[in-house]
Amino acid sequence: MTSSIGSIRTGIVLASVVGGWHLCWAILVAMGLAQAVIDFVLWMHFIKPVYMIAPFDFARAITLVVVTTIGGFLVGAVFAWVWNALHKA
Repeated sequence: MTSSIGSIRTGIVLASVVGGWHLCWAILVAMGLAQAVIDFVLWMHFIKPVYMIAPFDFARAITLVVVTTIGGFLVGAVFAWVWNALHKA
């Protein structure tokens, strides 16, 4: 049994989670539901909601999803690399 994990596979998994989460956020903005969600989340954390959600912009939504997906991939790949370096037999 090996304790190493694949950098590419781990990167893809984290990219999917982070990019997917932000895709869901962009959909909430497009549907006009994001302000209620962010107000509730901030309220739960004892934070007075002071942020206003901007109108949906398709180009900004694509940028959000692409940048966070790439970031998620990089963080996942680096995590796997560090994990494998620390668990060498």
